[in-house]
Amino acid sequence: MSDEPLIAAQDVHRTYKLGRKDVEVLRGIDLEIMQGERVFLCGASGAGKTTLLYTMAGLERPQRGRVQIAGEDLYRLPLREQSQLRNEKMGYIFQNYYLLPELTALENVMVPGLIGSCRDRARASELLGAVGLGERVHHLPAELSGGEQQRVAIARALVNDPAIVFADEPTGNLDSRNGGEVMDLLLGFAENLETTLVVVTHDRGLARSGDRTLEIRDGLIVSEEDDPDSPADGEY
Repeated sequence: MSDEPLIAAQDVHRTYKLGRKDVEVLRGIDLEIMQGERVFLCGASGAGKTTLLYTMAGLERPQRGRVQIAGEDLYRLPLREQSQLRNEKMGYIFQNYYLLPELTALENVMVPGLIGSCRDRARASELLGAVGLGERVHHLPAELSGGEQQRVAIARALVNDPAIVFADEPTGNLDSRNGGEVMDLLLGFAENLETTLVVVTHDRGLARSGDRTLEIRDGLIVSEEDDPDSPADGEY
């Protein structure tokens, strides 16, 4: 495992305009995340945790500061190279699934590969089997439960074998049983594939499943808690 961080955020600031008022959501975040780490971002609504996730994930450009992914200065890359880096190195899971309604489960999982000109039907089918949907590959999202749709989203996030998976409240729309099953799947994949996992959640019980929990308050990291039961460096 490399001694260099896979993700590095340095003095990251992000401001939104609400009417005539500027609201500073991130106020100088510094953060490093190593390859294979499972990091959970917690905090009250409006604290800045989702904005931080989106900024590290290449989805929201900061007004100040920089984000590096595997040593690449993400927001200084040309837009085409930014898109390529996101497609090849990152997977995304959202609270609302964002599956394409006209595509089957299998076709939804194949979408990131198609963007990268890789039509790997076998890999998509394999992942759907791994998340327990081997018999549902030809179903449309409307024919799947919420928990099943999120399992499709997990398979889609992993289809390009990304170095990092960013998950924004991945269990927020699920009941406790389905939420627990989805998180167990995600953590299992992250450990087996040595994928770095960055998760926003309001559920502190789920957050204890990771290696580190970062508390975000008023746009700053105010505390950090290591999981005492997490594996030592190089063991996951």
